[in-house]
Amino acid sequence: METRRIAGAVCLVVALPLIALVVIASGSSGEAWPHLFRTVLPRAVVTTFLLVAGVGAGTAAMGVGAAWLVSMCRFPGRGLFEIALVLPLAVPTYIVAYCYVEFLDFTGPVQTAIRDLLGYQSARDYWFPEIRSLPGAIFVMTMVLYPYVYLTTRVLFLMQSACALDVSRTLGSGPLRLFFRVALPLARPAVAAGVTLALMECLNDIGAVEFFGVRTLTFAIYDTWLNRGSLAGAAQLAVILLIIVIGIIATERTARGRQRYHVTTTRYQPLARFSLSGWRAVLAMLGCLLPVSLGFLVPAVLLADFSSRRLEQFTSPALLSAGLNSLTIALLTAIAAVFLALVLVYCARLSRSHGVGMLGRFAAIGYAVPGTVLAVGILVPVAAFDNTIDAMMRSLFGVSTGLLLAGSGAAIVYACTVRFLAVSHGALDAGLSKITDHLDMAARTLGRGPVRTLTSVHLPLMRPALATAALLVFVDTMKELSATVLLRPFNFETLATYVYSQASRGVFEEAAPAALVIVAVGLVPLMILLRTGAQNTIERRAGSA
Repeated sequence: METRRIAGAVCLVVALPLIALVVIASGSSGEAWPHLFRTVLPRAVVTTFLLVAGVGAGTAAMGVGAAWLVSMCRFPGRGLFEIALVLPLAVPTYIVAYCYVEFLDFTGPVQTAIRDLLGYQSARDYWFPEIRSLPGAIFVMTMVLYPYVYLTTRVLFLMQSACALDVSRTLGSGPLRLFFRVALPLARPAVAAGVTLALMECLNDIGAVEFFGVRTLTFAIYDTWLNRGSLAGAAQLAVILLIIVIGIIATERTARGRQRYHVTTTRYQPLARFSLSGWRAVLAMLGCLLPVSLGFLVPAVLLADFSSRRLEQFTSPALLSAGLNSLTIALLTAIAAVFLALVLVYCARLSRSHGVGMLGRFAAIGYAVPGTVLAVGILVPVAAFDNTIDAMMRSLFGVSTGLLLAGSGAAIVYACTVRFLAVSHGALDAGLSKITDHLDMAARTLGRGPVRTLTSVHLPLMRPALATAALLVFVDTMKELSATVLLRPFNFETLATYVYSQASRGVFEEAAPAALVIVAVGLVPLMILLRTGAQNTIERRAGSA
């Protein structure tokens, strides 16, 4: 019973922003909602649907294709591409968007080279696709988010029975027929999970869609709250976006739940890869190099070029202050998320109750909620807490405490903890499940209670899982923009909001050092996790979404 209460309290912490969101949305928005319903909502819903459809199709095609090539084919550089294809995960979507606008702009290197080579004098002399558009947003998000599909699908391809594939070969199936008739149908649950996770990130984005002028529901929430001054209207739009997210997750769960396949033998053999040579090998190399180049190399090279001309920016007071704020927020979020996740997984282990396990899975829903939605829901309870404490201190001591949470960045920590609790929960759940129950029994016979067993037995054995969980939450928080830009106090900048502010003013080059720091922070732990074989913790996010 005690474990159920503790797990329920953690779930209440996670559910509070969503409850507050519904309460705010049920209030009156005056004349704002009729106006939003007539003018903003239809366009935003259609734009969001087109963006989701485009990104879903693009990430599925690119992620599955890359996973099949590195899993089932042998060609030069395959081992390198196996790791390199994950690199775009280190670069936030909004930074890639800013980079491509600079790269493909009229004054950028691509159009400048076209004019120099062909002798054009102005933009009226030739046609060039506009990157600041819905197709441009789909392109950028696809290049950044396809690794989610690649990771989940590649693992399933490697797990498929060699016997099933060998039987297909003996029946005359070539590589293409084997892929479409056997491997792809078996991989559909993994593809659906990866695409769902990519779409969650797509719906969470605010920086790229605003910069590209794509008026999605996420942007409409931001615009309604800050520019129109209607919190109730923003909450009503947020509820609609939340319904869309729930619909996407439910569709994925239903599709994945109906997929069943069984392996008739427990004896696995290494998959016999198709050997590619000549033009086929060249095409395979280009097929793997293209997404890596477009999703990582082009933004990284552009950031390095801009930063090399502005080395003094690395020591500027504004950047150092933003870096310190980001570091503080990320550290506090990592500590909070790991602690709450540890409480949930340990309560589930102690109780062995299905209900407590369900509470743990419910607490992990935050990752599926866009940051803008969380920000709207968090504002009211945080403001209520600040006002209550301030009123109490005024009446008792005649001292005003001001905005303790909203004015200190604690609201950002709360939002990021709720959003990334799923990441730490997945890593710690996997780590704790590997510890045999016999150790718990042995500790009990020696007189150790649950708390002492956790501190003296489980935690030392879970150090890799704890480090992995903290690292993933830390990196995700450093990159988070949607919730941060809405909840930050006045004159409070993180690295993400610093880059966002500079790009909004049209001087993204000045923010290149800050953007490069964000990329480096995301790249280092990603490489560590891949080298230690812990990439399953990244793939496990799909299950949380």
